[in-house]
Amino acid sequence: MAVRIHFSLEDLARTHIAERLDPLWEVLLSLHLLQNRDGAATFAHWRRHTLPRLDPTARALLALAPPRGYSPDFLTPEASAHGLEEGLDSLASTSRTRLRTDLTRFAHAHHVPLWVRQFGQRNLPHLADAVRSYYSLAIQPYEHRLRGDLEADRSRRSRALQSGGVQRLLNTLHPKLHWQSPVLEFRTLSVDRDVHLDGRGLRLIPSFFCWRSPIMLRDPDLTPVLVYPVERSAGWAEGAGDGHRWRSEPKSPCAALLGPTRAAALELVAVGCTTSELARRLNVSPATATHHTAILREAGLIASCRTGGSVHHTLSALGEALLRGDGWDHEPGWSRCQGTTTTWSSSS
Repeated sequence: MAVRIHFSLEDLARTHIAERLDPLWEVLLSLHLLQNRDGAATFAHWRRHTLPRLDPTARALLALAPPRGYSPDFLTPEASAHGLEEGLDSLASTSRTRLRTDLTRFAHAHHVPLWVRQFGQRNLPHLADAVRSYYSLAIQPYEHRLRGDLEADRSRRSRALQSGGVQRLLNTLHPKLHWQSPVLEFRTLSVDRDVHLDGRGLRLIPSFFCWRSPIMLRDPDLTPVLVYPVERSAGWAEGAGDGHRWRSEPKSPCAALLGPTRAAALELVAVGCTTSELARRLNVSPATATHHTAILREAGLIASCRTGGSVHHTLSALGEALLRGDGWDHEPGWSRCQGTTTTWSSSS
């Protein structure tokens, strides 16, 4: 199964990279990561710092953002592209029709608590306040590192756009995205759909908390966006980019099996990288990085291919299953909800 995005010439001309961090997408995707084990080495310090500090209202957000499966589209309004407050204003003024449509779809996809089923327009300002509070706790302390990595990604994409046009941009955007004109495709485990842009173009949103797989809005009538993962600086959550963080984190099951450095290498390969990029981000020599990738490749966990003077690495299906750690039938972005409680009013 796959998602297939169909482009016309007009769509290609209107496709562009988001100019800045999209705060509400980062909120949604970070909430996903708080509820699973994805990216254990990458996000362990951030999780340990964030989870104990969540108050009951912030924890209630977890019910609207399950780690797998559909999350309501109204949580990531288009206005968030202009900043946090603009996005929260738009969220708080979500129309009754949009709210009903999204929550009905959400309830069909997940087992949800009663308060979600009873959620109404008058609750939206309280929801916006909860998101603002969560952002200040979970994301704002790291915002300068996020912005730096997102800007580095935009610079790389801009160079691809300038050197080969939008088709080169799409062809090199992410290892899981495959461009065969006029269709951009990425594999899924549980969703098969065709997205026709119909002249609207596509806004490409680089995301720090997006893990491994690109993600899109479910409603085809909304402005089309494609959110994709970026490379993250080593030690980002501690403000230390010396690479030693990989060795200081508690062992995940993957780290216990492979050792901390190779487990970290496998997680970095999950978002796609070259040998030189892997060496830089692990703070090891290129020869050491080559040794690690050779072992991972021989174990069937990664695949490597040479393009010009660089060797690019991606996860195999076995490598994905090992990192996922919860079987073969789940995919980032599509599964079940974990229940929680809330202090919000349930009146509509």
